Formats: sequence, C-alpha cells, structure tokens
Amino acid sequence: MEKSQKINPFILHILQEVDEEIKNGLERITLNIAGNSRLTPVERVTGEDFWILYRILKKNPYITGLDVRYNLLSDVGAYYAARLLQKQPYLIYLNLMFNDIGPEGGELIAKALHKNKILKHLKMTGNKIENKGGMCFAAMLQINSSLEKLDLGDCDLGMQSVIAFATVLTQNQTIKGINLNRPLLYGEQEESTVHLGHMLKENHCLVELHMCKHQIKTDGIRQLCDALYLNRSLRYLDVSCNKITHDGMVYLADVLKSNTTLEVIDLSFNRIENAGANYLSETLASHNRSLKALSVVSNNIEGEGLVALSQSMKTNPTFSNIYIWGNKFDEATCVAYSDLIQTGRLKPDNTDVEPFVVDGRVYLAEVSNGLKKHYYWTPTYGGACSDSSNAGFTLVPVGQHL
Repeated sequence: MEKSQKINPFILHILQEVDEEIKNGLERITLNIAGNSRLTPVERVTGEDFWILYRILKKNPYITGLDVRYNLLSDVGAYYAARLLQKQPYLIYLNLMFNDIGPEGGELIAKALHKNKILKHLKMTGNKIENKGGMCFAAMLQINSSLEKLDLGDCDLGMQSVIAFATVLTQNQTIKGINLNRPLLYGEQEESTVHLGHMLKENHCLVELHMCKHQIKTDGIRQLCDALYLNRSLRYLDVSCNKITHDGMVYLADVLKSNTTLEVIDLSFNRIENAGANYLSETLASHNRSLKALSVVSNNIEGEGLVALSQSMKTNPTFSNIYIWGNKFDEATCVAYSDLIQTGRLKPDNTDVEPFVVDGRVYLAEVSNGLKKHYYWTPTYGGACSDSSNAGFTLVPVGQHL
C-alpha cells in the first residue's frame, strides 16, 4: 500500500504458507521463492517486489534462509538484498542465482558483507558481476569472518579476480567452500591453476573447491596435485568440464597414494580414457582408503577401464559412490556393475546406472543420481536436495546447503 504497488500473487502465496508454519511452531524457515518452479504458477520477482520482501523480512526472527533464484531482481534487487544483509540479524543462507545482477549490484552485496557477521552461505551463480564485482568479493573476504561458503560460478570472473581469490584464501581462515566455475580465461597458460595450487599449499581450512571449466590440462592438474601432497584439509575437488587426459591421471593417482583427506573427486566431462581409469583403479584398489566418491561421467572410457574401476570397489571398503554414465559400455561393464549392485557392494542410490535384462543379456540404464545433479535445476517432483542426487554435498557438508 505504501508504494501503491500491485501484489505479486506468488510472493503472497508463499508468505501465507510461512505464516501457517510459524503458527505451527516452526522457527528456522527458509523462504523458497524460486522463479523456476514448475509445480506452482510463478510470477517472477522483480527488484521492486524485493523491496517489499526486504520490508517484511528485515526484522523477522523466523526466516533464516532466503532462496530467490531465477528471478528478475537486477541491480535494483541487489540494492535491497544488500540492505537486508545489513539489517536482518538472522539470515544465514541467501540464494541469488541467475538474477541479472551486474557488477554494480555485486559490489553493493560484497560491501554489505563487510559488516555482516551472520550470513554463512551465499550463492551468486550466473550473475554477470564480472571482474569488478569479483574483485569486490575478494576484498570482502579479507574483512568478513563469518561466511563459510561462497558460490561465484558462471559469474564472468576474469583472471585478475581469480588471482585475487587465490591470494586472499591463503589468509582467510573461515571460508570452507568456494565455487569459481567458468571464469573468462584468455590464453592457454593454465594460470588459474598455478595460483589456486599455490593457495592450496598455504590454506588449511578450505574443504570444497570447484574449478569447472578452467581449461585445465596435464600441466594444470600436475600443479594441483603438487599442492595436494601438502594440503590436509580439502575433501571435495571438482575439476569437471576441463581438458584433462590420461597423462594427468598419473599425477592424481600418485597423490591419492599419500593424500588421506580427499573424499570426493569430480572428473566428469574430461577425457581420461582407459589408461586414466586404470591408473585410478590401481591406486584405489591397493593404496587409497579415504576416497568415497568418484565421478568419471563422459570420459571416453571403454569396458576395460570401467571394469577395472568396478574391481577396485571389491577390495576398497571406503569407496562407496561411482558415477560412470556417458562412457562406452560393453557387456563386461554391464555385468560387472550389475554384480556390484546385486551383491549389495554398490548401493543403487550411490551410482547413476541401473541394470536391466533383455533376452538374457544385461544392460545399464541411466538414473538421476550424481554428485551435484541439482546445481542448476530442480526436479518436477520429489525432493530438490535428495542425498542421492547431490551426493557430493551430502558426503562433504559445508555451510548451509539447501
């Protein structure tokens, strides 16, 4: 009424549901106003709508999480999000994924976090805050001492801001998880891995690191592996969607012989082939007893390599999750994984394949399990954060993951 603004029916419906939950005694509530819901009619939230939300939430003691992904907040909404972070003393989780927030909006949010001592987990994924916004977030991490998880994937960060994050994280002692997926890198020098590798040698509290689409090749994975000989905190390493070949697996297999902290490795969408799978399976079978989950989805691996990985599960009691879809299955592969599932060694929820039989022959079908299957989207039914679809975050829980 104050702004003579028409009410967004989607927000009204969500707030009415929350009122009911508060009446029923629920105290810690995450307000889910995601603009990509397929089950309820959605009118996407604009920056002006967010002003109303800010006014309602700024003193509300029950709301500890706010999810407004896939809306139309833009820099106007970012201004009110920054105000909310300054005024709301209870908010520990804020998801602003894909909201058309630019460098100016990114700067406002980063500056609001200079004094905020409550927020634990911030998702800025897909907002094109670019190098300017990235530098502001890096500067913020020098001051902020409460944020545990920061997601800046697909934000068009430049090399300058990746270097800034690597530098800051050698000093920051509170960030446990960071996502730096898909920076805009020009050139083939693999510079980002040099700096992040140096950071991993110095940093002793980072638990989760996402480096998807960093153009990592053999030399880049060697730099990271050199650091992992010294690092004793990292438990989840995501190097999916890079250019890693079987040569790089020599270094990773070797470091896994002595590293006892890595629990989840995501190698999806690389090209490690049979040779790379064999290097890994040999280490997992005879040396490593800390790795729990491995994803080699779409790596051009054929039957020989896939069967070798299945064999390593038989001798390694810790190795519980494996994801193999998108490779070249032959009959031996299908039989090997079918046997693992049928004997109970591999639980159906811990892999992305399911055996079925036609005319006496075993085949494998895909099922919707993975390390972070629901990173960009949520399913049309069932839980959006089921353990089997987001196994990486379940095995290595960092910050407030919702």
